[in-house]
Amino acid sequence: MAVTLTESAAKHVANHLAKRGKGVGLRLGVRTSGCSGLAYKLEYADEVHDEDLRFESHGVTVIVDPKSMPYLEGTELDFTREGLNEGFRFNNPNVKDACGCGESFNV
Repeated sequence: MAVTLTESAAKHVANHLAKRGKGVGLRLGVRTSGCSGLAYKLEYADEVHDEDLRFESHGVTVIVDPKSMPYLEGTELDFTREGLNEGFRFNNPNVKDACGCGESFNV
């Protein structure tokens, strides 16, 4: 399986990479955090490590470290705007439970 971006998320990432003037893609991972155990890490990547997994989605590279991949397999990252709020939304089929505030999840 792969980690993918919707067209909306890919456009948002591509625009930010262009504004930064550097970067090879979007790095997605997980870290221990919150009341449910895991939280997403999201950052613009300036380099790719040998062990990283790479996925291409709508012209944007998504980079995932091997330790995070079991938690992220099949995840689709979307970018949505609702009124004055905008942000990334994770559609992760592995999530079994999430905390009420949306900060963390477990698989």
